[in-house]
Amino acid sequence: MRIYQTNEIRNIVLLGGARAGKTTLAEAMLFHGGVISRRGTVEDKNTTSDYREIELERQNSIYSTVLYAEYGGVKINMIDCPGFDDFIGEIVGALRVVDAGVMVVNAQSGIEVGTEIQWRWAKKSDTPLLFAINQLDHDKANFDETIHQLKENFGNNVTIIQYPVNAGTGFDSVVDLMQMKVLKYPINGGKVTIEDIPASEMDKAAELQAILIENAAENDESLMEKFFETGTLSEEEIIKGLRFGIRNRGIFPVVCCAAKTDQGIVGIMDFIKNNCPAPNEMPGVKNTKDKELKCNPSEPMSAFVFKTSVEPHVGEVSFFKVYAGEITESMDVVNGANSSKERISQLLCVAGKNREKVEKVVAGDIAATIKLKNVFTQNTLNSIKNQDDVIVPTEYPEPKFRTAVRAKNSSDDEKLGSVLNEIRKTDQTFLMEQSKELKQTIISGQGEQHLNIIKWIIEKINKIEIEYISPKIPYRETITKSAEAMYRHKKQSGGAGQFGEVHMLIEPYFDGMTNQTKYPVRGTEKYDLTWGGKLIFNNCIVGGAIDARFMPAILKGIMEKMEEGPLTGSYARDIVVNVYDGKMHPVDSNEMAFKLAGRNAFREAFKNAGPRILEPIYDVEVFVPSENMGNVMTDLQGRRAVVMGMDSDGNFQKIRAKVPLAEMNKYSTSLSSITSGRASYGMKFSEYQQVPTDVQSVLLKAYEESQTEED
Repeated sequence: MRIYQTNEIRNIVLLGGARAGKTTLAEAMLFHGGVISRRGTVEDKNTTSDYREIELERQNSIYSTVLYAEYGGVKINMIDCPGFDDFIGEIVGALRVVDAGVMVVNAQSGIEVGTEIQWRWAKKSDTPLLFAINQLDHDKANFDETIHQLKENFGNNVTIIQYPVNAGTGFDSVVDLMQMKVLKYPINGGKVTIEDIPASEMDKAAELQAILIENAAENDESLMEKFFETGTLSEEEIIKGLRFGIRNRGIFPVVCCAAKTDQGIVGIMDFIKNNCPAPNEMPGVKNTKDKELKCNPSEPMSAFVFKTSVEPHVGEVSFFKVYAGEITESMDVVNGANSSKERISQLLCVAGKNREKVEKVVAGDIAATIKLKNVFTQNTLNSIKNQDDVIVPTEYPEPKFRTAVRAKNSSDDEKLGSVLNEIRKTDQTFLMEQSKELKQTIISGQGEQHLNIIKWIIEKINKIEIEYISPKIPYRETITKSAEAMYRHKKQSGGAGQFGEVHMLIEPYFDGMTNQTKYPVRGTEKYDLTWGGKLIFNNCIVGGAIDARFMPAILKGIMEKMEEGPLTGSYARDIVVNVYDGKMHPVDSNEMAFKLAGRNAFREAFKNAGPRILEPIYDVEVFVPSENMGNVMTDLQGRRAVVMGMDSDGNFQKIRAKVPLAEMNKYSTSLSSITSGRASYGMKFSEYQQVPTDVQSVLLKAYEESQTEED
């Protein structure tokens, strides 16, 4: 393969719903780009893109797949993405490194769930888009209805460039409004023929071309002036306005194809080549020094690792985009994240499981390498000159589905932990935590389907039988009023005994409170607790009732009890402890005695201080179709949600609410059921709040029963 320069590169992502035909379109583009000599099909399980075992079994994309095609003097890098929201992390990672997206839409069913969700992510990343209306050869294809849906959902900037003459069985012709010609595509490929538009189509073609010209003119001031003067634009001027509009998301062109029968593919590749932006025509990325990298080959090399995969017989494969300079085989690079030095042993252009070695990759291009020792997704690889530069990492969505996991055979526990850590390296939306607090391994992802795939990987690939169980909620305990208590620890069993007596007053802590108590404070220690909240420890001892050397032991006893709260065994927080009196024995007092006395005095005071259970509250944003608004609101209210506001977003409503984590278990599954999969949501931790009295009673009873069972 020859070395492509920055202006000869096009980076695109294939987006769309699960039934849109993205993988089939990618296969046809690879065929026309000379990467494969025969097109595979999803049904035959031999496509270049979906080659992993789980994808072959399910017959849909689970991971994003990096591909390329050489066409007409340019290299088109493609990333074929899954269509399900549960795998949105693959899409977010791909959007970060491309310069345009092709949203594939099924002409039979129109807009699907994935179309709407992925549109929002493309909008958030400011990625230019074009729509490829696919499956126009199907007898239920309805181009006009599909266009109506696109305009209704995404606005009038959706602009037809091509439309089918004979959609349905026998489809073979489209009207190209740029050329004002009919393009005939033989079924199952062959040479495209160009014909004049028949009289029966001329009025429709002229009307749609007028809309195209007007939309193109709106994206350039000089073109708008020309349009007002003459009422039209030349083909060169249309192309100029179109290219500018695509780059600035002012135009979303519509092109046509039937990927399964290889019709219209050449037209799409020509459009990408001629009208989609090259990497150096798009805004650059910022590094943490606030420098913008704009794909300039003459600058010191910086490359961003946007994806890591583990391949059989190969190991870890690191996929990267070069944002500045050039990277060559055998080049020494530095990881900006951890300063580790790496050598690029091989540079690979990748098309699924097919790989071709290259000697050099220039700014703007996407490639892969293997056997890097200490490089992970989101790391920046630099030349020695700029070795500590770090490109700002990608912002991935927060997890929204959690469960606890355990190995069915306890002897596999350690191995399971290692496997989960390895999965985390390749999946940026998967989180794993060994919770000391909950005594569970908690894993989180984007939905039930996402975590079911994780289960498949662990059981089928790693041969560990596991089970998912309900995750516990990380409650907290606190107090609402002041209370005093004393405890005397006395033990005598021959030889040296143990004696320690502690008197304490505990009070609720709140932000901004002054350190005032009815006892004189001689010393204060403030602790930001690792589980959230604060502990204020005041030494109020006068007259030497307790020697200063025993105060750390008392504090240790209190801390131990705060790690195992008196109500439900949850962490306690936001408490002021005032130790104001006590007694010692000249022989039997020691640190252990005072630790136990402090622990038990705190426990007794806590029970009398209006103890309350706190629960984690999450900020939840739900994107829901307007027609499902009522049902979704009813469901949220049943989950003790407090609605904070609502906003319109096209045909969707955005509901903002605060919801207890305890009520969000399997919410993604319920929301999908209520809205037929069209709604999506995100959630992020907000704060801890007191649980309602009735909920606290249920929790206390459940904890009592669990303790009885353990006894």
